[in-house]
Amino acid sequence: MTTWLNMSLQDGASPIMEQLIFFHDHTLMIMLMIITTVMYMMTTLLWNKHTSRFMLEGQLIETTWTIAPAIILVFIAMPSLRLLYLMDEIHNPTMTLKAVGHQWYWSYEYSDFTKLEFDSYMIPQEENQASTFRLLDTDNRIVLPMNSPIRLVVTAADVLHSWTIPSLGVKTDATPGRLNQTSFSINHPGILYGQCSEICGANHSFMPITIESVSANHFINWVSSL
Repeated sequence: MTTWLNMSLQDGASPIMEQLIFFHDHTLMIMLMIITTVMYMMTTLLWNKHTSRFMLEGQLIETTWTIAPAIILVFIAMPSLRLLYLMDEIHNPTMTLKAVGHQWYWSYEYSDFTKLEFDSYMIPQEENQASTFRLLDTDNRIVLPMNSPIRLVVTAADVLHSWTIPSLGVKTDATPGRLNQTSFSINHPGILYGQCSEICGANHSFMPITIESVSANHFINWVSSL
C-alpha cells in the first residue's frame, strides 16, 4: 500500500500492474531524453549566435524535427496498445467475483458458490486497532486465491462508483443498470487496499476495498467454513 511521502507508484501485486510500472518508467526515460535535448539546445542558443543572413531554409533540420517526434510516438504507442489489449482480455477465469456499489459501502457475491455473499463496511474510527489502517480496513474482507485468474463484474445499485485497487492496476466504473467486466491475477499473498475513486456523495471517502490474497488451500478452507 502507499506509504507516507511516497512519490512513486505502489509495488505491483499483479502481472498487469508490473507491466504498467515498466511502461511508466519507459515513458519517463523518453521524456527525460527529450527534456535533456531541448535544455541543451536552449542553453547553446543563449551562448551562441547561430544566425546567418544567407540561410533561407533548412531542409534537413525541418525533416528531422518532423520525423523524430513521429518515431518517438511509435515507441510510446506500441507498448501502450499492447497493454490496453492485455488489460481488456479475459483469460479463462477460475472464479467470478461480483462487486455492487452502494451509498456508501460495497457488497460482494461469489458467483461460483451457493449463497456466498456479504456486505463490506469501513471499520469506524472508534473501533480501529493498532493493526488496522484508518479509513482503509473493512469489517468483511474479500478473500481471493493468489495465482488464479479472477473475473470481476462491477455494477452499482444507486449512483456511480468506481472499484479501484491501485496495486492491482484495476479501476472499473460501477454504473447502475450496467455490468462492467475486468480480470486480474494476484501474484503474492497479502492484504491489498483500495477505495472508491468516483465522487459518489457525502461519504465517498468512507467506502474502502480490502482484499486478502491467500493460497488456494486456505481459500478452500475459508469457503468451507462459511
